Amino acid sequence: MTALLQDRVTRQADRNAGKRAIVMGNDSLTYGELEEAGNRLARVLQDAGCEPGERVALFLTKSPWAVVSMLATLKAGCIYVPIDIASPAARVRRIVRSAEPRLVLASQAARDLLDDLVEEGDLDGVPVGSIDPTPLAGRRVHSVFTRSDWSGYAASPLGSRGSSDDIVHLLFTSGSTGAPKGVMITHANVASFITWATGYFGMTASDRISGHPPLVFDLSTFDIYGTLSVGAELHLVPPETNLVPHKLAELIRSSQLTQWFSVPSTMTYMAKFDALGRGDFPALKRVLWCGEVLPTPTLLYWMERLPGVQFTNLYGPTEATIASSYYTVPELPRSETEKIPIGTACAGEELLLLDQTLRPAPVGEIADLYIAGAGLSPGYWRDQEKTRTAFLPDPRSDDPAARIYRTGDLAMMTPDGMFHFVGRADSQIKSRGYRIELGEIEAALNSLAGLRECAVIGVSTGDFDNTAICCAYATADGTGASHLRGELRRLVPSYMLPSRWKEFDHLPKNSNGKIDRAMLRGLFAQEVAG
Repeated sequence: MTALLQDRVTRQADRNAGKRAIVMGNDSLTYGELEEAGNRLARVLQDAGCEPGERVALFLTKSPWAVVSMLATLKAGCIYVPIDIASPAARVRRIVRSAEPRLVLASQAARDLLDDLVEEGDLDGVPVGSIDPTPLAGRRVHSVFTRSDWSGYAASPLGSRGSSDDIVHLLFTSGSTGAPKGVMITHANVASFITWATGYFGMTASDRISGHPPLVFDLSTFDIYGTLSVGAELHLVPPETNLVPHKLAELIRSSQLTQWFSVPSTMTYMAKFDALGRGDFPALKRVLWCGEVLPTPTLLYWMERLPGVQFTNLYGPTEATIASSYYTVPELPRSETEKIPIGTACAGEELLLLDQTLRPAPVGEIADLYIAGAGLSPGYWRDQEKTRTAFLPDPRSDDPAARIYRTGDLAMMTPDGMFHFVGRADSQIKSRGYRIELGEIEAALNSLAGLRECAVIGVSTGDFDNTAICCAYATADGTGASHLRGELRRLVPSYMLPSRWKEFDHLPKNSNGKIDRAMLRGLFAQEVAG
């Protein structure tokens, strides 16, 4: 299998140029069109001064042309940085300053955000290109080229550029210090997982694959490159459909999808609104989920209605490229309280349970979960200290290049060799499929005037949110929760906003003088349960 991801599309285009590659609503691109558009845009990027290894920031909503932009960036030998354009300008600003893009590719939907960044000087000297046929014309931002200009460039292949160790993209995740972390993912990282996954799931050119996650999610990497590697058809789920259960069900049904892959909260939401019928989705072969724990009642709902479908739980952090372990559920769980394992390691990966001295933990004992293998990221973009803290020398090896990744998760292994996720060892949570560092929310809150102290707590809910974000706070001037929430909205994405607030004169402290987070967690847990 070809090592460089863009070459996989070229190979499929050579085989069957007229076959549909990407579909979204009424828009679609064949493999030939995808390849030619990617080649043209790659030459545009080179003509604009993009050199191998430089970053191209993608201020794009999900669309077939967004995928073209990804492939074109790789064809030019560059690294793409997907940006969530729904995020506040303050957060995007930190990402842009870290990534230092050579060029920006944008759609009209990002115009206001780009205006804010240009106004603050964050894109000084950085050209902006439009992937739409028309120019971007905002208060401050103006595009130097549009999709209409691409036609003047050659559509022939550029030739393979780079090696499998080159970086594909930087995926910025929540950071505990308030600054998002850029996870570097290489061609070899992605290729390893895709080679295993396409083989294990038996993906072929006849498949019709969902593209549900946002493009800033690592799960979308499998949807896109897994589909294009086997010559299948990728059906991008429009963002406006994401949280409309019956529309999601209708998309699976009408598009005759053979594979559905999403975060568990989406599946829970569809179950909550009873969007599935008995024997629904006759074309569907498999359902995959990753990113958080799927409540067993939700799994029962789906399995009871889709008896002929294969259900697989995938587990893995962004730092280990999409997923590192899998568990295909063999039969209906016996009860709603039965826990679903995260299973065993994918080919080329290892799961390790180690104690505080990095020695193997006994079977049945809860311990820290580490990952080793082909999926491990090279580390965090321009942050050697964070990289050294999370990616440790492999204690089993004398090879200085051998590493293990500290996931921050607690797990245990049962006698049958199955790994079971237990919980987080730190302040990181998953809510609605998003990985969130509670420390990032606290850092944003602490920047607000009038706030004396605060603590942000995650409390398990067992419903669509999976984890409720709760904020305990004390102010110097009587500022209320509604005002704090409004101010916080300018600094963090909406999915990071606490759903529960509790005011104190002074936050409770433990014997060490630190905020008593255990007490606060208990108070919020009572509210959530009530």
